[in-house]
Amino acid sequence: MKPKIQKFPFEAVSGEILKDIDSYIDSVFSCLESEFLVMPKGEGFVEYPVFERGYEVLKAATNGFSRLDAEKIFSVTVFEPISLVVLRAMLGFTPPEWGYVTTQRTGVSVTQGFVRSLDRKIRISPETALNINGVVKERVNAMVHTACELLSEGAPMTGTTLLHRLDKADTRQGIASIKNLSRIGAPYAMLLYERLLGRPFAGHRDSVSDIIGDSLESAIEEVLTRAAISFRKTKRAERIEGFDQSPDFIIPSEFNPQIIIEAKITEDDGTARDKVTRGQLSLAGRRADDPKYEVIACIGGRGFGVRREDMKKMIIATRGKVFTLKTLDRLIECTRLKEFQAEQP
Repeated sequence: MKPKIQKFPFEAVSGEILKDIDSYIDSVFSCLESEFLVMPKGEGFVEYPVFERGYEVLKAATNGFSRLDAEKIFSVTVFEPISLVVLRAMLGFTPPEWGYVTTQRTGVSVTQGFVRSLDRKIRISPETALNINGVVKERVNAMVHTACELLSEGAPMTGTTLLHRLDKADTRQGIASIKNLSRIGAPYAMLLYERLLGRPFAGHRDSVSDIIGDSLESAIEEVLTRAAISFRKTKRAERIEGFDQSPDFIIPSEFNPQIIIEAKITEDDGTARDKVTRGQLSLAGRRADDPKYEVIACIGGRGFGVRREDMKKMIIATRGKVFTLKTLDRLIECTRLKEFQAEQP
């Protein structure tokens, strides 16, 4: 008995998909690739040597973390601003959380916008001294004083059902915990660096979430450009008239949409479900006997390979036009894109 030849949904003719939907779901799952092991560094990524330099400067300014003198630390952060990022890692706070606690404890208004902007500015130019004057000086000084107080105090007693954010190995007993951990031979700087990146790297992944899908979009753009197909690539959060949610690509233009392409990468099944819903919204108002435009889904990541029902919805909604990075070479020949392909010399 000959083995069954795998067939992709974009190869199916009208009426075939529903007859054997499970095999088409399997074919899409078989070529999904996960990219969760690699991610773009993005602008503002802090390399470990830079972070460690800030750590060593802070360690020296505190006499090996034996005395947290807020005034002395503030002076250090002006000329070595990366030490502020180290201080935040010691707290285990996000920038807005640090700003909020500072406002609550000092009465100095440290807005979310300010502290986010400050953190980003430092990460982008960690070797550039801060321009401290007026309100910036007041806010940074208040942040440093708050951090020193919190780190010196350590974690207060809480009920058995609660966990305090400072109840960590390096801050549980206040300054004594910090000093001990930094002196017992444990690579404290590395621990703080990984905390900065998050669980691990989740904090960094969140910060570059808006460019995670760039590899897929770039691959689609290359396919369209190579075929000399006119297209409009939309910007993030851009509003396009006639669309409740702007698609990633419109062919040939938003003034005469004939084909739209949704490019989505996700490593989380819950997010995948949301993106399937978005693809269905792109079909709003399209009648089976008179389609407004063809919808193509280009997907990647393990999130799309978890829920069979979601993939079924996507295949049906796009009439089989579901592609992955592995099948992008079939994108033009198996869709209406071939109608817009220019003759190549």
